[in-house]
Amino acid sequence: MGTAADSMIRVASVPHSQVYIRHTGAVPGERNPVVRLPDPDPRNPGQSTEATWWPPVMLDAAWIRENADSFDLMHIHFGFDAISPADLRAVTTELKAQGKPLVYTVHDLRNPHHLTPEAHDAQLDVLISAADALITLTPGAADVVERRWGRRPQVLPHPHVVGLDELERRQARRLAAGPRGEFRVGVHLKSLRPNMMDGAVLPDLLDAVEQLPGAVLQVNGHPDILTPGGEKFRPELHRWLTEAADAGRLELQVRDYFDEPALWDYLSGLDVSVLPYRFGTHSGWLEACTDLGTSVLAPSCGFYAQQRSTVTEFVHDEEGLDAQSLARGLKQLHSSRSWPGLSREERTAERRRVAAAHEDIYRSLL
Repeated sequence: MGTAADSMIRVASVPHSQVYIRHTGAVPGERNPVVRLPDPDPRNPGQSTEATWWPPVMLDAAWIRENADSFDLMHIHFGFDAISPADLRAVTTELKAQGKPLVYTVHDLRNPHHLTPEAHDAQLDVLISAADALITLTPGAADVVERRWGRRPQVLPHPHVVGLDELERRQARRLAAGPRGEFRVGVHLKSLRPNMMDGAVLPDLLDAVEQLPGAVLQVNGHPDILTPGGEKFRPELHRWLTEAADAGRLELQVRDYFDEPALWDYLSGLDVSVLPYRFGTHSGWLEACTDLGTSVLAPSCGFYAQQRSTVTEFVHDEEGLDAQSLARGLKQLHSSRSWPGLSREERTAERRRVAAAHEDIYRSLL
């Protein structure tokens, strides 16, 4: 018979099919005592899905009551944006009624999709207070949680984002290609989340890029913000970018969402990825760059620079942008390029530590 330390742990993970959550589990082929329930399909909650998890079916008191026999504990990561504090409180109350511990990983102290913090703060009040165990990704975020809620989360690093086989292949390909003739700096505006504020860093970033030999600025954005008639069209931003691109000062690429291989191609094609955020907390994008050997220039808001010692920081938050720090950080990266990224061995060892820590937390609650 197996011992308690060998027994399987069934986790109702919210969500399950997201790369961070998958990569906090065991390294493929190794002992895996933690089983995460597949995400129920919101269109048919009786069936599971690996692709569609929004909105999360598990964050519902009735689902918890009806499925209590299928899991041992719940672990919440993302997906509660549209759920009211009252409904979240009903979820946490039902978990306690069913004797199911709750683990919450504090990824975001500030929701990057919300212009103001009040709604997310109210959700955090419920989750952080009710959770039986808390995790976060950086000491700075843990300090904030402790200061505001009187509880200290366990700090565990963000695991790799790129798959281990793919990481190794792409790093080897980049090393074999040798130094590039140009220094390519990228900013991806995506669909302009509120924390990007119409690409406020762009004018000063372009000035900084133009001061560096062989440097090229590449700006990407989705059609909804950069195509006339788009749902979130930004005419002034579109005009500025188009004029700069027509003058040969930058390269503009308007395209829809990258699938995973295309995203790895895009990031691998950059020497530096600039995060243009004015508020936020942590970044999976930063971790993908770390896997692929692409340097990151990150803002001082949040705790991006605490995620990885290789991140270069510039001063940018809701109070404004320090253009000199932006130019200084870019110049520093220009003079010290050819960073290979974290190796497969380093990322594998880190993932083992993260998986073991999650298992220890789960077992301590059961």
